[in-house]
Amino acid sequence: MIRIVLIRETKIPADNRVALIPSQCKWLLKNFDTLKIFAQPSDTRCYGNKEYKMAGVELKEDLSDCDYLFGIKEVAAEQLIPGKKYLFFSHTRKMQPYNQALFRAILDKKITLIDYECMEHEDGQRILGFGFFAGIVGAHNGIMAYGLRTKQYVLPRVYKQPSFRQLIHGYFGIKLPNIKVVITGSGSVAHGLLEVMNLLGIIEVEPDEYLSRNFSYPVFTQLKGSLLYRHKTNGTYNRDHFHTHPEEYECLFKSYAEHSDILMNGIFWDPHMPRLFEWEDLLSPRFRIQVIADITDDKEGSVPCNLGDGTMEEPLYGVNRKSRHKTAPFEEDSIVIMAVGNLPNELPRDASRYFGEQLIKYILEDLFKEGSDVIAKATMVREGIITDHFKYMTGYV
Repeated sequence: MIRIVLIRETKIPADNRVALIPSQCKWLLKNFDTLKIFAQPSDTRCYGNKEYKMAGVELKEDLSDCDYLFGIKEVAAEQLIPGKKYLFFSHTRKMQPYNQALFRAILDKKITLIDYECMEHEDGQRILGFGFFAGIVGAHNGIMAYGLRTKQYVLPRVYKQPSFRQLIHGYFGIKLPNIKVVITGSGSVAHGLLEVMNLLGIIEVEPDEYLSRNFSYPVFTQLKGSLLYRHKTNGTYNRDHFHTHPEEYECLFKSYAEHSDILMNGIFWDPHMPRLFEWEDLLSPRFRIQVIADITDDKEGSVPCNLGDGTMEEPLYGVNRKSRHKTAPFEEDSIVIMAVGNLPNELPRDASRYFGEQLIKYILEDLFKEGSDVIAKATMVREGIITDHFKYMTGYV
């Protein structure tokens, strides 16, 4: 018998997503005789305790006899149970300083850590994540912010809607002005951004057309790697080489900043990569962007004026172009920033359903049997020992 448990989320701000929703648990229990599913009681989950009980999931606090502990966000170091197998987003693979103590505790308590973020298909594409719904919410909030700034239209708040389906019903009758939106990235976040563009009737145009003319209707263009970066010497772009030697490339975004009202940023970034623009560019009268939705949300990263997270309730803040200080959202000489670290929490039931589907389809069977390359490569720590794939993290602790 394999015993798994959905643990209670404890990170602040509270996360209300789950790895498996009640109907998925019910299906698993019906189709796998050797599986037992438990859940720690929680008052913050997007699915209530009663819904899990009705699906056949037993609620329990004592997790000592459970084999696999499924969470979403980081588990508080003091709440880690020695010797257990945990699955959650640890946010440690980049050796993030703020989770160094957590990683140390995982080693000290001889825990096995299997990180969702490290689960990949053979071609390197991530299997699990909430990027699509981060893109959905981030795109909506970015368009909403522009409406609030210009007072030309009003979009509802996402987290006040019971579902994605209900949210898009609210798009009916919304007529957007002739805005120009530039989208960066090509991964799951970008797919969510494109979904909202299509639902709102924002028309896609090619980058060269976007830069060369004005339109009598709202448009967007998408910039993938080859349109964003160019080798400083030979003028080419190679994805693998770029990710290995990003310092050898320059960014080509500047001209788009001069022709865009809204930037929706969905690119991967690390400190060696060139930024989309620099602080000095904000002072140029040609810098047109009024709203930046930084969905990938790297503080002072590819968007240097990202000064940190807003909240689900208050996702917007302003940044003064001259002083570089945070302001209220719509002050004169400020640019509006939408940066929130847990955007999918605004559509938690939809996001959790999608996550659970991928977990069941691609991961659970491999998890419960020996010899899976996917699970082996996602196992950062095994019984308190850093695995070979993550030996570069030895200095982290």
